Order: sequence, then structure tokens, then C-alpha cells
Amino acid sequence: MTPTAQRFLFALVAGILAVGPITSAQAEVAGPQPASVVPDSPVAQVREARSWEYGPFVNYGVGVGERASYKFLWGGVQLGKAITPVLHAGLFSGQFEIGGNVMPLWQSYAPAAHFANYSCEENGVNVTCPLWVGGGTYRGVSLTPVILRWNFLTRSRRIQPWFQGAGGLIYTTHKFPPNFLSTQTINGQVEHLDGGTSVWNFSPQGGVGVHIFTRPKRSFDIGVNGVHISSASLGDKNPGINASVQFQVGYTYWK
Repeated sequence: MTPTAQRFLFALVAGILAVGPITSAQAEVAGPQPASVVPDSPVAQVREARSWEYGPFVNYGVGVGERASYKFLWGGVQLGKAITPVLHAGLFSGQFEIGGNVMPLWQSYAPAAHFANYSCEENGVNVTCPLWVGGGTYRGVSLTPVILRWNFLTRSRRIQPWFQGAGGLIYTTHKFPPNFLSTQTINGQVEHLDGGTSVWNFSPQGGVGVHIFTRPKRSFDIGVNGVHISSASLGDKNPGINASVQFQVGYTYWK
């Protein structure tokens, strides 16, 4: 992982930890049963019922470091359910939730195909070779079967903050991310081939967000995730996307 990616992930973890003391202080004021302070509030209702939640979302993302020129647009639906009552754990008092999502819209916008200098071997000597690098728009689908989320304990009637960790799987119609392309000649025509990456990638991730209840059992959601994309060496090459920042907006129905 590059130093830039390491600094980004460190900042993300620091942001997550910074939320804990704020919500914990609110929890101390609220007492052991904060929902009873405002028993009819939207947050208290879904907390006590351990409600199912589902709804659409859209992500817009940007790459970090050497992938800063990459952009992302994702969209899908998410499902989740709180599986514990409120648990008291000092700074991290809250409620545990498990969920998942599917994204039939998955697009990445990479720089257009171009020549770039790579190190290669010629007659046993390492030389610099200008190689054709793929690029453009990549399309696919993504499944995140496991989202582990912690909903923080607060006294708020309408605000429910959370942080999460998750792992996903991505399939793209062309090998991603783009790498240098090899060539072959068929019937006198030169064709460029994908340079050893993979149509399958994995996406470990973590982030923070908040539900903002607009009325009972309805919330507007915003969040930010740090996402790493890697093929785990399923292809001959594994350039990966060390880190990207994904900004998410969504709308949730609670049942």
C-alpha cells in the first residue's frame, strides 16, 4: 500500500474514533435507557423495534494518490437489520447491525488509453519501453454480502450516526483496473489485449455516516467510505486501486 493510501486510511480510522466520545457523552446524559427520554421519537422507535431497513443509494467516488484521476459512480439498494439491543461499552455504546447491498450500476472513469513508459527486458537488458495503457469507462456490477455496522447511542430524536466495515465483490465487463496492453495480429489487423488484470475484484472498505429521520420510519442518509479495490492476484498483474473515497447519499425505509 502506498504512503498516500496509508495516510488516508489512518485519517479515516481517526475520524471514526472521533465520533465515539461525542456520542458517548450524549449517552451518559441519557442514562441506561436513552430511548425512554423521547419514547415516541423516530430514532427510539426503530432502535427499540430492531427494525429492518432497506432503500436505494448512490455513490460518487474519487481515487486517492496515484489513482487520483479515477472517478466512480455506483448505485444500488441496501438491506440491514439491528440484531442486538443497545449495548453499553463506554465510548462505543450502541447497537450492532448486519446488512448487505447490491449495485447493478457500477462505473469507473479512468484516463483515456495512452502510451506510458514501463520497464521491460530486451535481450536480457532492462530498458524503458513505451507501452499502450488501457483506459476509458469501465462498467460492471457489485455485491457486498456482509456489512457490519455499529449504530451509536445518542439522545437525538432524528439523528442516528454509525460506522461500519464491509467486504464486497466486483465484476466488470472488461479487466479492471486498466493496465498495459499486449497486442496480437489477426488477419493482418493489430488488436490490443487486456494486460493481465482481472474482471473480478474484491472491495474491503470502512466508513462513517448518519441517518437523518425526516418522519417516522423514513430517513435521508449520508456517508463516506474508504474503499480498496484489488483482484487478489487473480490476474497476472494486480495494480489495484489502493484507496478511493466514496461519498454516499440514500433514502431508507424502516419496517
